[in-house]
Amino acid sequence: MNEELYLDFLAKWQEIVSILVFVVLGIGVLNYIFYRINFSLQKTLKEKFDLASEKETKKLLSGHILIAIALFLFCNTLEYETMKLDFVWFFIRLFVAMCIGVLYGYIAQLILKFYYPRILEKKLKKLRFTPRINPENGNKMKLLSEAEEDAYLDEGMQAEENVFSVDYDVWIDEATGYTKIEKYKGHLSALECDRCGFQTLRLEKEEIIREATETEDGELEKEYKCSYCNRIKRKTVVLSHKIRDTSGGGRLIDDPLTHDARISIVKIEIHSSKGEVREFDFQNLDQARNFLNEFDFEKLEEESY
Repeated sequence: MNEELYLDFLAKWQEIVSILVFVVLGIGVLNYIFYRINFSLQKTLKEKFDLASEKETKKLLSGHILIAIALFLFCNTLEYETMKLDFVWFFIRLFVAMCIGVLYGYIAQLILKFYYPRILEKKLKKLRFTPRINPENGNKMKLLSEAEEDAYLDEGMQAEENVFSVDYDVWIDEATGYTKIEKYKGHLSALECDRCGFQTLRLEKEEIIREATETEDGELEKEYKCSYCNRIKRKTVVLSHKIRDTSGGGRLIDDPLTHDARISIVKIEIHSSKGEVREFDFQNLDQARNFLNEFDFEKLEEESY
């Protein structure tokens, strides 16, 4: 490479990259500031909960990606005098900067995946269980227990809770009787029934219609049933000719719970073979027992994806 052309290119590169460092960092900072402003503008704790649970981790991840890019660009502004000696140094610096940027992004992604969920969970619990205020008179409202709230839920809502696809919180102002019902995502997945509109369509059984062979795909029929309106829906799924044996699917059989009036909360931890940990809190033993009876590890893994 012609030395004069290389030095000219290097000078322009240095100028452009120095500007891009601040541009990328600025975008990252503004991205997070806009999220915090949006969060603070949410009128209710439920709206803040929904926003944080859906977007906070994504916003932090995008912010760290931008920081990684800015770090890569910044490293490409260092040792400018050394870069003038030979164009080979330019590519060495480029490679080292890329390694540093990728390393930062990878570490940030691991922290957000394995460490930050516990921090976010504490934040979401605070948003969800902070006493609500009656907008009519400013009174603090009481959160009803699972047994008490059924009187305020219609049959469809109770059916959604019974299959753990949706969890409802019922807040009541004991002085006036004013109630507020909030809807949250449940512990297990369920489809929305196309007849009644509730998230109560659950997989009932699976049947292999045609066995897969070494050369041909097979067919698996899944039958779903709505626990509210009893709608039956069938779906055919193609089985790959390489079938993975999932007969040891890990369903909990023994019931480890016993009645004990001293228990005020039941916590269940699910540890996957991939190192992921899922925690579930229940207000009483009956709710935890129903969850264990319905629990299917494979469905839980499918939901996480």
